[in-house]
Amino acid sequence: MPASVPVSAPFSSPAPALPELPGLSARQSEFSFTVGTRLTEACSPSDAQVDANGGAFLGRTGTITTPHGTIQTPAFIAVGTKATVKAVLPESIAGFGAQAVLANAYHLYLQPGPEILDAAGGLGAFMNWPGPTFTDSGGFQVMSLGSGFKKVIDMKNVDSSGPDDAVAPGKERLAHIDDDGVWFKSHLNGDRHRFSPEISMRVQHQIGADIMFAFDELTTLQNSRAYQEESLERTRLWALRCLAEHASLTTSRVGKPYQALFGVIQGAQYEDLRRKACQDLGAMPFDGYGIGGALEKENLGTIVRWCNEELPEDKPRHLLGISEPDDIFTAIENGADTFDCVSPTRVARNSAFYTPFGRFNLSGARYKTDFGPLQDGCDCYTCVNYSRAYIHHLFKAKEMLSATLISIHNERFVVKMVDDARLAIESGDFFEFKAETLGRYYS
Repeated sequence: MPASVPVSAPFSSPAPALPELPGLSARQSEFSFTVGTRLTEACSPSDAQVDANGGAFLGRTGTITTPHGTIQTPAFIAVGTKATVKAVLPESIAGFGAQAVLANAYHLYLQPGPEILDAAGGLGAFMNWPGPTFTDSGGFQVMSLGSGFKKVIDMKNVDSSGPDDAVAPGKERLAHIDDDGVWFKSHLNGDRHRFSPEISMRVQHQIGADIMFAFDELTTLQNSRAYQEESLERTRLWALRCLAEHASLTTSRVGKPYQALFGVIQGAQYEDLRRKACQDLGAMPFDGYGIGGALEKENLGTIVRWCNEELPEDKPRHLLGISEPDDIFTAIENGADTFDCVSPTRVARNSAFYTPFGRFNLSGARYKTDFGPLQDGCDCYTCVNYSRAYIHHLFKAKEMLSATLISIHNERFVVKMVDDARLAIESGDFFEFKAETLGRYYS
């Protein structure tokens, strides 16, 4: 591990002592992570490869054990935002190979309400999915929808010259942050709601996922350095409050399976802030960690490596929100164990499908009489049973089935690519597999 990077003056005071969390440690044994094969040991990267990466490779395989099953890592986690992978039957999830599903606390809080999922026996029972489940804290949606950016926040441009409370052009700010939590208006009907660390924990406990995330403040690349520092401290204090509420709920909700809690690492593009966040939260008794916030694509691997150089090795790390092949390989080799993204199903609804030779749009006229599968040799349900011509017709006819069939294929494509990357680590062929896969996809 490299020498610690000095942090700026606002963070020079020692962190307060961690709160007592009676009863939590005994239940934490119901969740575990074991490291399998380390990338550097199995694949022996050259000095040139290490130099090109900017530092040592931290990739590894592993096993996450939850009350509802195991996850072999690295793994792509399918996104089921509202307790459904969009347009796909829950019974089809196992068919395309996903090991777990991630739902969103913000959306499920608004509709149908966490008490409904609690009464149903939790997220998995509610959606008829027997495997492991994740929920994110709702922080991303509160902040991004609250500033008018809808699905995403601009993470492409490092420009902190504007105000820290900027909103999307022509939009109203729906979220207002203070040190205790966030007031926000529902994007559905405008009703006013409050999220705090304690409320997020209560909502996620009721939703009942195997893995939850602590409530954090999402910042962007446009926020000033001063605001990033202020926000990082707020997220650290919220993390302590999440742990305390999580311990209380774990103790009081007798008979419920243990739900693991992951801390969320912020710090934007700043190395000292990222390392500071990892040192602070790494000292807390979280079950794992989520790497979130603003990540420039060209610096994704560097930021993931900074974090994983600091985080405990015996805890899993989840990278929030990636699915492009080059990003996936970069994340894996720098130590991400799991990751998620809505992209496979989102692009499917616009007729885009993945192949080993890149992404193509099925709405093109050339597919009208193409009776081959979306991808030759693919074992997904769609490719085994349907042609490009048929799905092209469905899309042109505005039939919903087109989104279902393309989504199944796209999810299978990403899941299998990550599964194959995991096998390549174990067999010692990761770098060759990466070069072949990306060379073909981006050719």
